[in-house]
Amino acid sequence: MYKISVIIPTFNDEEYLSECIDHIIKQDIGFENIQLILIDDQSTDRSYEISMQYAKRYPNNIIVKKTDKNSSSGGRPRNIGIRCAKGKYLMFSDADDYFAYEAFKIMYNKIEKEQADVVISNWNYMSEDGVPWKNPVFDNNRFKHFKLSLNDYNSFWVMNSSMCNKIFNREFIKNNNIKCLEGLPGEDTYFSMNAFLCAKKIYYIPDIIYYYRQRNTKNKSASTSWDCSKEFFIGMNIAYKKTYALFVQKGQLQFYRYLYARNMTYLLYRFIDSTQLSDEDRIELMGKIKWFLKLSNTLNVPACQKSLMVLINIIIKGKYHEALDICKIIAEMRSYMDVDVRHSMSKPYDKMYKEILEHPLEGGKELVK
Repeated sequence: MYKISVIIPTFNDEEYLSECIDHIIKQDIGFENIQLILIDDQSTDRSYEISMQYAKRYPNNIIVKKTDKNSSSGGRPRNIGIRCAKGKYLMFSDADDYFAYEAFKIMYNKIEKEQADVVISNWNYMSEDGVPWKNPVFDNNRFKHFKLSLNDYNSFWVMNSSMCNKIFNREFIKNNNIKCLEGLPGEDTYFSMNAFLCAKKIYYIPDIIYYYRQRNTKNKSASTSWDCSKEFFIGMNIAYKKTYALFVQKGQLQFYRYLYARNMTYLLYRFIDSTQLSDEDRIELMGKIKWFLKLSNTLNVPACQKSLMVLINIIIKGKYHEALDICKIIAEMRSYMDVDVRHSMSKPYDKMYKEILEHPLEGGKELVK
């Protein structure tokens, strides 16, 4: 049996795919202990050809599958990969990112030692050119090794949505029927949060094992990476409903408030920054996401900036044309900011999370309609 099966969806990633695969082949744990599963999602470039070249070189370790049609997100390819996996543990990567060379050994040793369901690591962003950012995502002076708990404030900080900075016990995933959402954005949030809610033993370690590439950022005035279509927001709306329903089912609305604070800010700034939406699209989408913004009141979670709170209240009241004008003003202001400033603004602040902790949810059992 392989120690680890790593699953990578590919779609038009020829520029970065070889680097991603090479970092897996050269892992300190030894490639003989790794099963690499590449799921090509109907690429139109050389991604599938590159995958097959590696599979021919390493027939005992690499499996290449091709979907019958494009899945529009990584959820279906990842689910296919999970079904093909033979390793004791599962790891995931995006095709334009890469693992540190010692990543698999560190993660394997920790999950084996603790006999855990999931282990989460620290990680870092890198530029489009592959240069790591100065600081990792989680401050190593603040977050050391610890066991996560639904009742622990620090657990929320490190329990991020990504599947790529984690290692999962495959039997745990199988026994709890944990799957990605298919055909929707946010598939990794649903998977990771479901695993967190089901896990009995889950640990965090401060080692940086994964590097996440920020693409389309060479021009600091550009916001291409934030451009999202109408279909994206329709999909996110469905994904958010399913994720909220999951927390309601598990009786964990108190913990969901932290996730909601992050998702609310993320959704609104992507909506504001997008250059792919017409005014008509925005007005239609406001009607669709109004249920989600109402949760700000239901869950007692205000927006992290006053301008967003004003926007939320106006959308809840159905004053969409007025909300449209506010979106344009905020978007204009953000267009003059560097990408790293916009990135930091698009997250709630530590003070906000502490306020959530200090004001436990009373009631708030409203279900998804």
